Amino acid sequence: MADHKTEHLPGAGASLHHYVRGLVLSVILTGAAFALVMTGALPRNATIFVILALAAVQIFVHLVDFLHIDGSLEQRWNVYAALFALLVVGILVGGSIWIMFSAHERMMPGMPEMHMTPEAF
Repeated sequence: MADHKTEHLPGAGASLHHYVRGLVLSVILTGAAFALVMTGALPRNATIFVILALAAVQIFVHLVDFLHIDGSLEQRWNVYAALFALLVVGILVGGSIWIMFSAHERMMPGMPEMHMTPEAF
């Protein structure tokens, strides 16, 4: 009877297999990114692109293996909430960076640049 009730709980399908698979994949993806940077096998721009791709795959691995988010309706709302939060954070961070670069470009040309030296402290 207890097994029947736990079948419908979120995360009830979690098993040691999911956790071990997630751990192994996370270690492999992290090691690949680390090795890519330490060996310098690719040019800088390609390295950045590959690291971003590895990070995206690792996010997916964490969502599936550790948070047990799947295609069910209950979990779909969690995905929508996470995507909305990611969108809001992206807009805030991206907008802030855009404003800072725009303000830097629009500084008066006659103003001296501000450099902090260790003696100033």
